[in-house]
Amino acid sequence: MMSVIMSLPSESSVCVLFLCTGNSCRSQMAEGFLRQMSAGVSGGMSGAVIESVSAGSCPSESVHRLAIEVMSELGIDISGQRSKSIDEFLDPAGTMPDVVISVCDSAAAECPVFPGREVERLHWPLDDPAAASGTEEQKRDVFRRVRDEVRLLIEEYLGGGRVGRAESQSPRGC
Repeated sequence: MMSVIMSLPSESSVCVLFLCTGNSCRSQMAEGFLRQMSAGVSGGMSGAVIESVSAGSCPSESVHRLAIEVMSELGIDISGQRSKSIDEFLDPAGTMPDVVISVCDSAAAECPVFPGREVERLHWPLDDPAAASGTEEQKRDVFRRVRDEVRLLIEEYLGGGRVGRAESQSPRGC
């Protein structure tokens, strides 16, 4: 993965949207980590308060039970989160994001246009833990590995810069 560290916006509020295809694992874990880890960190983000949300281009029925389980191992409860459609974040009714971080290649390719707004896009290509095979413990280990990768990316993000492959919003989407 190519890393690009960029300056952070100085707005008083920054909405970060994690985008995945199903919005059941990776994006849900990222939403939970950023929400928990950004609490009280606003001074390090140019004074901005961070709103953490997630969505899917083709959302699943629910948050994956193993994502909930492995996040709870770290004291982060994502059981109240729900799988959402990207449509919930589009005008006129939605909360338009300032930053969209895709966590899978499919969602990166399907990201919609956010008209009238400059949206910064980052891409974190993470393995899909829902596709893991093997015993229950082997699947859980894959979820833990991806969870830990997400945590490291969020820590870097909050450490003063954005991490990932950065792309400007193009006419086809973010």
